Amino acid sequence: MQVSEFQLGPDRRLSIAPMLDWTDRHCRYFLRLISRRTLLYTEMVTTGALLHGDRTRFLRFDPAEHPVALQLGGSDPEEMATCARTGEEAGFDEIDMNLGCPSDRVQSGRFGACLMAEPELVADCIAAMKDAVSVPVTVKTRIGIDERDSYEELRDLVGSLAAAGCDAVIVHARKAWLRGLSPKENREVPPLRYEVVQQLKGDFPHLPIVINGGITTLIQARSLLQGLDGVMIGRAAYRNPWLLATADSEIFGDRHPLPSRHQVLEAYITYLERELAAGVPLNAMTHHILGLFQGRPGGRRWRRAISGHAHRSELDGKWLLEAAPLDH
Repeated sequence: MQVSEFQLGPDRRLSIAPMLDWTDRHCRYFLRLISRRTLLYTEMVTTGALLHGDRTRFLRFDPAEHPVALQLGGSDPEEMATCARTGEEAGFDEIDMNLGCPSDRVQSGRFGACLMAEPELVADCIAAMKDAVSVPVTVKTRIGIDERDSYEELRDLVGSLAAAGCDAVIVHARKAWLRGLSPKENREVPPLRYEVVQQLKGDFPHLPIVINGGITTLIQARSLLQGLDGVMIGRAAYRNPWLLATADSEIFGDRHPLPSRHQVLEAYITYLERELAAGVPLNAMTHHILGLFQGRPGGRRWRRAISGHAHRSELDGKWLLEAAPLDH
């Protein structure tokens, strides 16, 4: 699948959230074997990492991953524009700006959810990125931060993003607590408020609005798509990746033959052996497939087998087929 197929922007009806330490290039390759159409996102990459670090490592991906979006963390319009351009040149189909991460490290770097308090700066970043690239520029945000959680403030933020040329807004339907809760705790509290995201769509009918947070099934996703433009799934798809197996048909209407778990595993082993030969550690790739047999007989034994062999050094993944439960 070539990048040119997505010149008008990727189909964002279903996407997988950017998740630190999870949605790296190996994870994305694996998920692509299960779903051809679901939009994938990188982990958040900071502008500092791209400007001063190993750019190749942060931007590397396999062409099979398309459609795939790069998520950036930063707050300097010029730096965001430069990194967006770099991402487009690397072949990404979309550039997304992180306004949702509440961690202390992110706040100290002046990016993530804390930027919701600086809508003019965010709009400047979006405008600069739009001027720098031809691919879509999007934002992933929360519905509020700390006590600043009025709908009016969120509406004004989204309005400023739209005016700056933002192509879509992905909304995690839970506000971020910048103080008093860990990022892990903030994944569960305070409560999700889907109605806020739906109200945004009513106020911005021509702006694509994607909802994120607490979505665990395709049935739930299809229901939310009745009034919204897209659904983003996070941890549920990582822990049980096979929930994406019918996504192409149920969400996108693409009824190509569905592979079996073993066929997906065989294809991933081919990739794994290629990467092993290039020096990638085995456990950098195998931990992403722990959930392949989630909920199936033998699933627990499968997870134990992978965890127990995470540091094997031979350049061969055939043992994974031996450890895999039988198809039922």
